[in-house]
Parts: sequence; structure tokens; C-alpha cells
Amino acid sequence: MTRKKIEIKKIDNISARQVTFSKRRRGLFKKTRELATLCDAEIGLIVFSSTGKLYDYASSSMQKIVERHGIHLDMQRSDQPCIDLQLIERSDDIYRLSHEIAIKTHELRQLNGEELQDSTVQELQKLEELLERGLMRVSKAKDKAIVNETFELKSKGKKLMGENKRLKQVTHEQGQSFDSVDLSSSSSNIPQHFNDFDTSLKLGFS
Repeated sequence: MTRKKIEIKKIDNISARQVTFSKRRRGLFKKTRELATLCDAEIGLIVFSSTGKLYDYASSSMQKIVERHGIHLDMQRSDQPCIDLQLIERSDDIYRLSHEIAIKTHELRQLNGEELQDSTVQELQKLEELLERGLMRVSKAKDKAIVNETFELKSKGKKLMGENKRLKQVTHEQGQSFDSVDLSSSSSNIPQHFNDFDTSLKLGFS
């Protein structure tokens, strides 16, 4: 069964008009965001309800979009090329970069768990998968860093053990040299008459 086509005319019932305005306004703003993202378009949307309430959306900055709109209107009204054409081109680059920054900032906030209220289930699932892949990469990087640090600590430990062994050997050799010096000095201190003492064995009667 096909959906009945609604006749486009002013809704007389005030309550029904407000409900329709609320629903279509949300759809209009959603489509505007999608168009700005998909086509890298600079969009500024201003809506006043029948009660005078203001609703607006800007893909980057509403003030910049309005200023840019004014510049283009001036160029269309004049048959001569704009003197500040180069400046306008640079301004276009600034607007484009500002739009990209706004998108990346929004994505970063979503990764931090912010600005998720307008996201669909599919968008949240994609965000969840992105976070899981990012967490896996972080875990692998952490494991690799731990392995590298462990290897460096083991290498430093081996070097310290070798240095300790070398120092012990040097200390032992120095101790032996000190012992030999003490012995030689002790023998030199023996009195001369002890050195001249005759220790030979004599046999027979004296």
C-alpha cells in the first residue's frame, strides 16, 4: 500500500501545524548536515517558526557564511571583477579549513563520548567498531613498548653484572699484590744477628 501524498498547503490546525513543523525541521536540519558533510559544502540555514522562534545551523560559522554571501552578492551586482579576488580565494580556503576542523572536532568529541544524541544506531555501531580497533592498536603498541623496555633492562643488567665481575677481579688482584708487599717488608725487618745465626748441625764432641 503506497503512502498517501500530502497536499502542500498551509495547515489550518495550529497543533497539527506545530507538530509538522517540529518533525520537518528536524529532517531539514539532518539533511543539511548530511549535505555539508558529503559534498564539503558551506551551508547556513536560518528558520523562523510561526511563533517567531529562531532555529539555525551553520556548517562552520554563521557569521562567516553571511559575510561570504554578502561578498558574492556584491560581485554579482557589479560587472567589474572584484579587486580583492585573491583575498576572497584565501577566505574560501579559510572557510574550507574551518569546516574541516569543525568536522574533525565533532568526530573527536564523539570518540570522547560527547555529542552522540543525534547519532543513529548505525553511526554508533561504526563508532564502537572504530574505538575497538583503536583500543587493539593501543594494546599492541603497549605490549611492544613493554617488550622493548624489558629487553633494555636485561641488557643493562648484563652490563652491570659484567662490570661487577670485572671490579671484583681487579679488587682481588690488588689484594694479592698487597700481600706480597707485606711479606717482603716483614723479612727485611728481621734483625741482622738472626740472619747471621748458624743453624747448621754439628756432630761429635766439642
